[in-house]
Amino acid sequence: MSQTPIRLLIAASGTGGHLFPAIATAENLSDFEIEWLGVPDRLERELVPPEYPLHTISVEGFQQRFGFGTLKILAKFALSLVQVTSLLKTGNFRGVFTTGGYIAAPAIIAARFLGLPVILHESNALPGKVTRNFGPWCNTVALGFAAAVPYLTNAKTVVVGTPVRSAFMQASEPLSFFLPDDVPVIVVVGGSQGAVSVNNLVRQAAPSWFEAGAWVVHLTGDNDPDVEALNHPQYIKRPFYDNMAALLKRANLAVSRAGSGTLTELAITHTPSILIPYPFAAEDHQTYNANVFAEAGASFVFQQKDLTADLLASKVLYLLQSPQQLKQMAKATAAVAVTNSAQQLGNLIRNLII
Repeated sequence: MSQTPIRLLIAASGTGGHLFPAIATAENLSDFEIEWLGVPDRLERELVPPEYPLHTISVEGFQQRFGFGTLKILAKFALSLVQVTSLLKTGNFRGVFTTGGYIAAPAIIAARFLGLPVILHESNALPGKVTRNFGPWCNTVALGFAAAVPYLTNAKTVVVGTPVRSAFMQASEPLSFFLPDDVPVIVVVGGSQGAVSVNNLVRQAAPSWFEAGAWVVHLTGDNDPDVEALNHPQYIKRPFYDNMAALLKRANLAVSRAGSGTLTELAITHTPSILIPYPFAAEDHQTYNANVFAEAGASFVFQQKDLTADLLASKVLYLLQSPQQLKQMAKATAAVAVTNSAQQLGNLIRNLII
């Protein structure tokens, strides 16, 4: 008689920073029957593999000021709580895994109401509000950075790093465009939302890098009105690029925002970086992430308001002309990496639920 598979609901939504770690963890739970909880019209519709049935609820974050909009959000939250509770009961799920964000709140409350175990993964050095408020409700809060521990004194925490896509742990596919073997390569990464301000700085700074012989691969995002402002034989621009593992392994230096997902990828590929935290990220959490890398010697950090094109240009040139420093930064970046994070999370879930 065959054993009934263990059913797990994964609640992860919105951005690659929430979705990619959840997908990587799911890949390490092949003995589980997994279904997915998301919201309509977000990235999960594109990124979640088809083998994980996707359920959606209409829920959103709370506004700062109380008003009519808050009442609508509360009504949606109450409905989502009923929907998730019903899904967990009728689906005979044995537990919930979530990567935080506002979708985590109804998933955690519903699971605990039903007496089901919950594991939450928080990838940022400054835990989000949902993690801080609901972490104590979870059986375990797994953390990407040890720097997050002091913010969660009432929760049971364990530091496991942040899982990355399986492509980063395998032999890389070749790049889909030409890069000479003997030239320095600068990769510019704006994160899943792009970074128009960073893009403009890079376009102004890039001519000096070309003159020094460097090539630039610029991931601009898809909302940059000036995307055609720069063209050069040593300049490759794309809105996004799927084969990030190969691209970052080829890069001598990355210029990047400081989302937790991107930082994890930089760590796994040992890529030195100049980090420019997104200044409007919730509670400035990207600065907390970036500071972990700066303190480790893996990155230089600049606040966007303090950074000029001339300063960016000169800092990149200095690093390209300092191979020993780049080598030390790469070594420091590698030391931050946790290469078995997905396996650790998978084992945590398996030990808690089975």
